[in-house]
Amino acid sequence: MKIKNFKVEQWMNDYEEDAKYNIAETCVYSITLNELFELSGEDSKKYWEEMRNMRLTYGHINGSPELKKGICKLYRNIKDENILTTHGAIGANHMVLSTLVESTDRVVAVLPTYQQQYSIPESIGADVQILRLKPEDNFLPNLGELRLLVNENTKIICINNPNNPSGSLMSEDMLQEIIDIARSVDAYILCDEVYRGLNQEDIYVKSIADMYEKGISTSSMSKVFSLAGLRLGWIAGSREVIEKFCIHRDYSTISCGMLDEAFAALALNNADKILARNKKIVRENLKILDKWVAKEPHISYIKPQAGTTALLYYDFDIDSRDFCVDLITKMGVLLTPGSCFEFEGCVRIGYASTRNELVEGLEKLSQYIMTLK
Repeated sequence: MKIKNFKVEQWMNDYEEDAKYNIAETCVYSITLNELFELSGEDSKKYWEEMRNMRLTYGHINGSPELKKGICKLYRNIKDENILTTHGAIGANHMVLSTLVESTDRVVAVLPTYQQQYSIPESIGADVQILRLKPEDNFLPNLGELRLLVNENTKIICINNPNNPSGSLMSEDMLQEIIDIARSVDAYILCDEVYRGLNQEDIYVKSIADMYEKGISTSSMSKVFSLAGLRLGWIAGSREVIEKFCIHRDYSTISCGMLDEAFAALALNNADKILARNKKIVRENLKILDKWVAKEPHISYIKPQAGTTALLYYDFDIDSRDFCVDLITKMGVLLTPGSCFEFEGCVRIGYASTRNELVEGLEKLSQYIMTLK
């Protein structure tokens, strides 16, 4: 199977280790195991004693009951039988697309988004139609265009809510309209929800898996819960579609790691505390970014409503990759080129690092911009 290079992942692989100021990172600043124990109030000595006596088998093949119990609390109508654990959300998205999509299918995917959503179906030979999100629409999908892109062969509509890289957030009403469009052609909706819960306002954002009988939600412990090192994600969907994924999962996964699932379960038992920490970080840091953008005459953006990222547009005559390579070479500041998302004249920033790293990184970015004038 031939597949295109995964642009954003290759960029991070090539440059992340060289960054002095990493303001391209998309996870909320990662927590340590000690911080996890402190947040949970768990007796770490007692916990480690129990862990030392754990026999490291394959564990629960479809996910530990304690972990799945914690995942279900993130939804309203999802039960244990509707959850399947995976190796990160990247494993979840791959599982969904490689299981459901065939070469005779049409797949509609928004752009920009995580490249899996359009490159995997394309590699299978599917008819991939792109719904381009525009700054003038606040990076929200044009539903009139979506109606024109779907047909009777449409297997999946792929969306991302909140959106990476723009930080846009679809309302419940918009999600319902997308559901109506999908239902009209009997299509699934795959919604990558790895940033769900990191809103700038105190609102509850429904999951597509709670709203639509053919809605499939993917998520993970990485972004919202600051535990990317666990490599733990999941799929939420109907019992029927989960059974389809289980068949394919036997060939690629068998089970997730027992230690990963144990720590993830502990985190989800204290999800409210981790979310409080992380909402504070993204809300305070976005204020810093917003003030910085306001005073930079060559930079503009659509202020994100959720998530950890935004697209910064610049008015210099330089392509985004050259901009970012030059920036890290001269200033040690890491951003992600817009070209990684098939966009130009912009770069993606991740603003969920520590406050000091964000402030210092933006100061260095301002110094670099001065050299381009």
